[in-house]
Amino acid sequence: MANLVRAKISALGTYVPPRLLTNADLEKMVETSNEWILERTGIRQRHIVDKGVATSHLAVEASKKALAERGISATDVEAIFLGTVTPDMMFPATACLVQDKLGAKGAWGFDISAACSGFVYALQTGAKFVESGAHKKVLVIGADVMSSIIDYTDRATCVIFGDGAGAVLIEPADNGNCLIDFIHEVDGSGGCSLNMPAGGSLNPASHETLDKKMHYVHQDGQAVFKYAVRKMAEVSEKVLQRNGFTGKDVNLFVPHQANKRIIMSSADRLGLKEDRIIINIDEYGNTTAGTIPLALDSARQQGRLKKGDLVLIASVGAGFTVGAALLRWAY
Repeated sequence: MANLVRAKISALGTYVPPRLLTNADLEKMVETSNEWILERTGIRQRHIVDKGVATSHLAVEASKKALAERGISATDVEAIFLGTVTPDMMFPATACLVQDKLGAKGAWGFDISAACSGFVYALQTGAKFVESGAHKKVLVIGADVMSSIIDYTDRATCVIFGDGAGAVLIEPADNGNCLIDFIHEVDGSGGCSLNMPAGGSLNPASHETLDKKMHYVHQDGQAVFKYAVRKMAEVSEKVLQRNGFTGKDVNLFVPHQANKRIIMSSADRLGLKEDRIIINIDEYGNTTAGTIPLALDSARQQGRLKKGDLVLIASVGAGFTVGAALLRWAY
């Protein structure tokens, strides 16, 4: 019987737009304060695109960095899977636009809509195409321009989100430094707690949907918080136990950066001290599908991500979507 092909992350690139939106800026826009935002979320600033800059632009910049790091051309890429809830437009898929802008002439691909779990879902999709032997070079991207769907008069949501993107290259692994396992779940009954009500076939764009601000993010913060705290820890414990590990074995915990309190609650349950957790929400806010690759890059820049490290990734997003991945860092 042939040996099972395993998949690894072989390159990483990230990009955020240069313009900053600080807590001080938000104090002038809505009734809030720097202290309140820091206490509730842990966020100090977020990066925001200029007008005319879309998700595909951020995704392309991140992808170029990943390809340059690996030293390959876009024409070597065979497939592109892009996690996003802020596509440039309803169709074509943003993956198609990225393919064209990159010049990845031989690649096919599609978008994955899983909100904050978008990158984790896309990561496993790419890994499975490599593990099956169908492809040897797959580009996986998490990118969102959340500022395009945020109501900056709603203080409950406008303080949370930022814009950003990250991309990784997935290739066959030649040793044990690979993607080990994953667990994904959805609970559609929670869809009403975090959504964008209009713009789809249920509520097409109209004067009424615009007047009611239905094209912006709507969130029941308390319901999302409770679910995220419980499920982030639960799915992390499950994937560790299934593979014979405990929190003590984890070198780096890379949680979705939604809220510092959610992150620390999950880490406490796993028995992880702060030196094993990467938190960069203070710098970027919640970039939805962009948070996990941005966090991986922050860890790498801080010298906290080394070859052979056991890395645990976890996310909870609108849907509700839940994802966890376990891997050995490959380079």
